[in-house]
Amino acid sequence: MGLRLEASGIHKAYNGNAVLGGCSFSFESGVYALMGTNGCGKSTFLRICALIEDPDMGEVNYYSGALLLEKDIKLRRRITLLLADVGVFNLTVLKNASYGLRIRGMDKNELRQRAESALEFAGLIHKKDHSALTLSSGEARRLGIARAVAVEPEVLFLDEPTAYIDRRNSELIEEMISNMKKETVIIATHDEAQARRLAGRVLSIEGGRLA
Repeated sequence: MGLRLEASGIHKAYNGNAVLGGCSFSFESGVYALMGTNGCGKSTFLRICALIEDPDMGEVNYYSGALLLEKDIKLRRRITLLLADVGVFNLTVLKNASYGLRIRGMDKNELRQRAESALEFAGLIHKKDHSALTLSSGEARRLGIARAVAVEPEVLFLDEPTAYIDRRNSELIEEMISNMKKETVIIATHDEAQARRLAGRVLSIEGGRLA
């Protein structure tokens, strides 16, 4: 049974400046796009929903069916946030893709199989033995998504996944997102056309509220 994410009355301010002022929504399986201008609070909302940052007011809860889940390491390993600035390690592309699996203590054979499958998905399997530092910015972004999908998250947050990269890599990333059938995927973007192409539901943050 998949996860259901419920955000209720999320408020957040920094240095007295309100960013979010009462955001509520229930996310189930499917692709959602979260739109809004730069600085409107999209990234903040994703971080809060990904349990990386606490709201000033309100709650983020995850459910499996009717069961409210504890916000422990088990739950956190079922969700993944990928930021726009993807960091890569000074390792091979394959070892980068398998990083999340290694820290979970996965068997080496399964780890390699899962990482290679993720690189196939990202169109990077031919570069598996290359240093990740040799990748272009667009390829690094695709590697970041591969690293995320390798751990098979049930909820995946993508913060501006195609910002500041070339058109071809943007198209490849959109294709990857379109092929994510099982997960709940929540994308923050300022590109309305992209949001319409990818998402079954488009939301927006305006004046600190979610609509």
